[in-house]
This record gives sequence, structure tokens and C-alpha cells, in this order.
Amino acid sequence: MIFSILLLLVVIFLAYKASPKENKEHAHVHGAGQIGLLAALALFGVDYFTSYYYATGEMMSALHPYGLQQYAVIAVAIISLANIVFGALYMYSLGVCNEGGGSYTASMRYLKPTLSLIVAVTLIQDYVLTIVVSALSGGDQLLSVLNAYDANWVWHFAIGAILAAVTWFLTIRGRGESSKVVFTLLGVFAMLTVVMVTGLGGAIINDVKSVPATEVTQAVPLGQAMLHMLTASMKGMVALTGLEAMSNGIQFVIDEDAGIVKWGKKRLPRLQKLWNFYSGKAGIGRFVQTSFLFYGGVTTMILTVFSVHFNVFDGTLGKTLVGNLAAIGFGQIPGGEILFWAYQLLGVALLAAASMTAFQDLQATAWRDVAMGEMPEVVVYRNAQGTFTRSVTAGFILAVVIMFIVRGQTTLAVPFYGVGVFMPIMVMGLAMRQHVKKTYTGRPRRWGMAASSIAAILAGVVFVGQIVGKWSEGGWVVLISFSVLAIAAHGLLLSPQGYREPRQIHRIVREKARVQGAMASIVEWQSLRMQEYRYELFTALTHLFDIFGVRRPARYESVPAPAGEYDAAMHVDHPDAPSILTQFIKNDPAANPLAQKPKDATAAGHAH
Repeated sequence: MIFSILLLLVVIFLAYKASPKENKEHAHVHGAGQIGLLAALALFGVDYFTSYYYATGEMMSALHPYGLQQYAVIAVAIISLANIVFGALYMYSLGVCNEGGGSYTASMRYLKPTLSLIVAVTLIQDYVLTIVVSALSGGDQLLSVLNAYDANWVWHFAIGAILAAVTWFLTIRGRGESSKVVFTLLGVFAMLTVVMVTGLGGAIINDVKSVPATEVTQAVPLGQAMLHMLTASMKGMVALTGLEAMSNGIQFVIDEDAGIVKWGKKRLPRLQKLWNFYSGKAGIGRFVQTSFLFYGGVTTMILTVFSVHFNVFDGTLGKTLVGNLAAIGFGQIPGGEILFWAYQLLGVALLAAASMTAFQDLQATAWRDVAMGEMPEVVVYRNAQGTFTRSVTAGFILAVVIMFIVRGQTTLAVPFYGVGVFMPIMVMGLAMRQHVKKTYTGRPRRWGMAASSIAAILAGVVFVGQIVGKWSEGGWVVLISFSVLAIAAHGLLLSPQGYREPRQIHRIVREKARVQGAMASIVEWQSLRMQEYRYELFTALTHLFDIFGVRRPARYESVPAPAGEYDAAMHVDHPDAPSILTQFIKNDPAANPLAQKPKDATAAGHAH
């Protein structure tokens, strides 16, 4: 037992010493809260890394009841392929859209505002459900440790809500503090996982017997078996939200080379192309996303092999799949029970901490939505630590409400989690296809368009597959929720709350959100473009009403300020450079398009 205690203390010490330290001088960059490589790895990777605790269990649960677990390698291969394709897509996109926003920004730049608006509401739904699933999974893990997995739903709900509250509190206190805590937990997790896998290998060498089968499997025809295989693959992909999360949250990453890149440029100059690829904040994001390329496939394969060998799954012996393997693996080590309990409680903490990825991206998305007119202005407030507290708090409250509605049952929330993210991935693929088409010629153009098309098609297939694979569990409701959210978002944009004039946009971006430089210019351009889209919708609705003899007066009579071309707006890339909105908020009426009347008032929907 002393050996296990000493080993645990050493692991915790090493993880803590390696954790990132917030540099106070960075508090003045873009307001506050800019983070480096290790902090980004923790905050934007924790959701993906902690899928280890539940994704394989969910996958095997779709196969084991039908005696198909020996074919799980097929599902693992599909998951690995998806990770590599989508990971490569997002690593490339960070060089193109390196100021944050993910597919939200890319679709506005290369596709249509309609898609951008739908992506925005889809991501918000997915972020909130990430909080729900992460917190409830943490509660399930805790109850599993206590052999109380079948406890009354009130306990599942209460523990989930408490865990979500803890991560909400850490997020509110700032990225520096929360990243330090999460990175330490991930470091302990990584080192203990190596110990556990080593123990499982020793268990095989020592011929530890597998758990006797007690369940009666159901024989299914080939077609049904293939459907279960599809379901298993889809359930194993739920954590790919990490790709969009890093792309969306890159705006919170410091724009300088990571330490390893600085070292490489100095010591290994012959690899200059590699170091350039991983340079700056885009490079930090690519480091995080590189880990996504192989992590999911490798960890899922390891857990699958041991799961099949020892015949343990979610629910076996009252534990989760990982809980069962931890009991076997740490059981080969003197005093391993201490490590088993530590590993299980660590899983509780990490699953709860996975909510932080969602909280970070709620911030990254919400203030942009406000500037564009997709949310009320009251949502924007940024504290001294650089956190947009109101969007974080709203997400937390909504998540707790959903936990109560599903009665603390993770399985009721899982069908809706992870589904939505594949639609934004598909949109990113289409946007990168347009970028390649406009930017390159010859063979690079052909290969680039083909690769991005494949990624978009695969994402579309997975999106539909997620809905089909989870259909019996309520996946069909996703179709309804998408439609309702898309209509509601357009309704809010068309309402008086959705109107934005340049002076208001400037106040939201530069004063309330305290954002400067290229990121501010991007959001200002997006906001102007969304107002143009709003005006186009009003015009179209006016023509539609005219068909039925309805003459609808409008509240706002001014033509929206022209957004212009994206590249023209992005020449303002210095923190102290003036806003692109300056030309529209001068006192000179001739320079202010808002003072101009539309040429065709009737067509614009302003007949009185």
C-alpha cells in the first residue's frame, strides 16, 4: 500500500509542476485571459480526452447485448478514420480562419449568412448539452465507485448539478486558474492510465480469468447487426466537438510560438516548414488538434481489446467499463486499491471539468452573436479576468434545467449530444472547398477541393448516421430541435432586438467585449454582413406579403452599412488600428450610409 501511495504522490507532484502558469503581462493582451499551449491543451482538449471514460463504454453497449463485441474493431477503424479526416480539415482551417469562430466565421466568409446563423445556434445547443452530459457522466462515475449506480434519479441530478456548479465557478474565476487545475488533473490521468494499462498487460501474462458471462445475448440478422455496428461507431465519435471547440476558441490563445517551436527553430532549422506550420496561435491550436488525430482511435482500441478479453462492459459487476478495467489493472500492483479509488475519483473530476470546454466556447460564440444581432446586448459583460460571465451563467442555468428534465439520466441526454457538431464540420468542409477554389490553381486546387469535399461528405454522412443510429433513443427529436432553433434564430434577428447600427456594433465589440485588432475587425465585418442579410430578409418578406395584398410598415428605414469584401476589412490587423466602422460613425451624413434613404422604399418593406 505504501508503494501505491508514494506512486500516487509522485504522479500528482509531476503533473502539478508541469501545469501552466499564467503570465500577468498577458492580462493586457486583448483584455485578459490569453493562454498558451499547455493551457489550451487542457481547456480545449479536456472534453475530448475524457471521452475515454464513456465513449468506448457507449460503443460496446451497442454491440455487447447482441454478441457483436468481437467486431468492435470495425467501429474503431471508422472512428479512427473520422478523427484523421476531420482533424486534418480543422488543422488546415486554422491557417485560414485563425481569429476564432470556427465554421461560424468560415461559413460567413465563404458561404451564406443563413448557414452561419444555423451553425451558431447549433453550436450553442451542443455546448449546453456538453455541460449536461459531462456533469451527469461525472455523477454516474461517482455513484459507480460507491456501487450505487442504480440510485434514485434525484441523486444523479443533484450530483450532476453540483459538479456543473463547480466548473462554472472555476470558469468564472478566469482561464489561468481553471487551466492549471484541469492540466494537473489530465497529467495525473495520463500517468495513471499508463500504470493501469501496464497492469492489464500483467494480468494477461498472469492469466487472470475473464468475468463469466451472465447476460443472455440476442441473435440478430445481418441487417440489424450492421445497424448496431453503425450505432456503435456513431456513439464512439461523440467527443469530436473538440475540433470545433479549438477552432472557435483560438481567439483566447496568445499569438506567439510555443516553447517547443522556439527550440525547434533554433536547433533544427532544416525542419523550418514544420515549425512554420506550428507557429503562432494557429500553431498552438494545431498542436491541440494533432492530439485529436490519433487519441480517440488509440484509446478506444486499447479499451476495446481489454474489454473483450476480460468480458467486462458498462454495468458488469456494478461498474463502468473503465471501472472494471481499472479494478483488474491496478489489482496487479501492491496496494492497487488506492490507485483504483484515485483513478475513479479522478474520472469524476475530469468528466465534470469537461464542461469547461463548453463554457469557454459559449463565451467565444455568445459575444459574437450579440454583435451580429442574434442575441440581446445584455448578454455581453466581460470581467477583469477576461471571462464573459453572463453567457457562462446562462449556459449553466440552462444545463441544470435540462438535467432536471431528463431526470438525471445521462442516456436520455446522450442522443442529442455530439450530433449537432457534425453539421458545423460539414459546413467547414464546404467553406474550405471554396477557399481552395478561390486561392489555388492547378494540381493543388484539384487535390485541395477533392480533400475538402471528401471531409464535407463524410461529415454529412456521420451527421445523418448519428441521427439514424440514435433514432430509437430520441435522435429523431434532433431534426425538430434544429428546425425550431433555426426559425427562432431568424425570428430574433428580424425582431427589433436584432437590429444593429455601426455605432452599436462598435460599442459591443470594442468597449463591452474589449476586443481589438484582427479579431475585432472580423466580428465587425460579420456584424455588418449579418445586418445586410437581415435587410435582404425584410425585402423578401415584403415581396411575399405584397403578393397577398399586405402592406407591412417597418420600424427602420435606413439602408444597412455595406460590409464590403472580407479581405478588405481584414487589412486592419494591428491592436491600435482604427475600427473598420469608423467611416460609418462620423458626423458627416454623406459618409454615413445610415442617413441615406432606400431608393425603393416599397421594395425595402417601408410602405406606409
